Amino acid sequence: MPPTPHQGHVVVAPDKFKGSLEGAEAAARIAAGIRRAAPGTEVRELPVADGGEGTVAAALAAGFSRVPAEVAGPTGLPVDAVLAVRDDTAVVELAQAAGLARLPGGRAAPLTAGSYGVGQLIAKAVSLGVKRIVLGLGGSACTDGGAGMVQALGARLRDADGAELPPGGAALRRLAVIDPGPLADTLGGVEVVVACDVDNPLLGPRGAAAVYGPQKGADGADLVVLEAGLTRFADLVAEATGRDVREAPGAGAAGGVGFGALALLGATVRPGIELLLDLLDFDGAVRGASLVVTGEGCLDAQTLHGKAPAGVAAAAARAGVRVAAVAGRLELAEPEWRAAGFTAVIALTDLIASTASTDSTDPADPTDPTTLAERPGESMARAAELAELAGERLAERLLPG
Repeated sequence: MPPTPHQGHVVVAPDKFKGSLEGAEAAARIAAGIRRAAPGTEVRELPVADGGEGTVAAALAAGFSRVPAEVAGPTGLPVDAVLAVRDDTAVVELAQAAGLARLPGGRAAPLTAGSYGVGQLIAKAVSLGVKRIVLGLGGSACTDGGAGMVQALGARLRDADGAELPPGGAALRRLAVIDPGPLADTLGGVEVVVACDVDNPLLGPRGAAAVYGPQKGADGADLVVLEAGLTRFADLVAEATGRDVREAPGAGAAGGVGFGALALLGATVRPGIELLLDLLDFDGAVRGASLVVTGEGCLDAQTLHGKAPAGVAAAAARAGVRVAAVAGRLELAEPEWRAAGFTAVIALTDLIASTASTDSTDPADPTDPTTLAERPGESMARAAELAELAGERLAERLLPG
């Protein structure tokens, strides 16, 4: 049976609405709508993430301290990045240093983009004296297997002439010698935990290059080059360490940075949303709540496989609290989202017709194909306003009184 409604606080815990709202803004807007519909209700904002982009922002919103750092971007040009620190834990987000959004002018560099800046962020965290680093993977511009990351931390990757390899996955084809020795001294016993929401291996048809390379601008010829480079890297890492983790779930995450972390940093992998909910003390926040509201830009089949809203729904269910969702678009049938534990779902695209009918004496026909095609773009442009309205509608439907 579903949890029984009772008077308690509401926890608003959305992920980002990609392209329109960051997690913190989405939480603020949904919360504002709830407060308007249910004055006097305590509403707690707790934006979440699944280990990808927005992970550091979620940690900062939960009270972690902001630590700025200038590091190398994916093409080597300096970028301003941020890590989050609280007590003995640091949260490092790959996308801050090596993300697609960090490519100068948005120009793809599939063969030469690297992860050196990620290693610099890890080194910064180590210098602060932390004992654990949570490394969020996602949104990467590189396919270098984490080679740049470990070079920044002291590993030596040389070609047959003894020269240090340049950045990028293509250069890995020339790799002749790996000396990982200095890594242990750099890390100094700090635990590294990878927050990851994919289980891809490093190589093959489900690997880093084949699956994610095209998203980074790689064409067919580039994919062959990148696969060869990653294979060479995996072979020599196995020789140098005595461990072969190329088939490990998550090794193919973020262009193979998952592999570099597992094989050379001794990292462990946890599902991103589970790890982030622990960091944010979600169980404590939801205790005694009457409702949890989560959400993201698109609620679809991927949501059900490790994305933030599904993780929030599962955690809320364990606490015996109802959970609803706000989505930019809804691509799940009602039986699917109900089976995932949601009591109600509101899509911003579905709110457009209702707001048009109140704002216009001659509203567009909501069933007209042209109107339907325009809705996703309009919902993104009006995301803040519509998220607030969604919060109001959920409160009217689900909160007592």
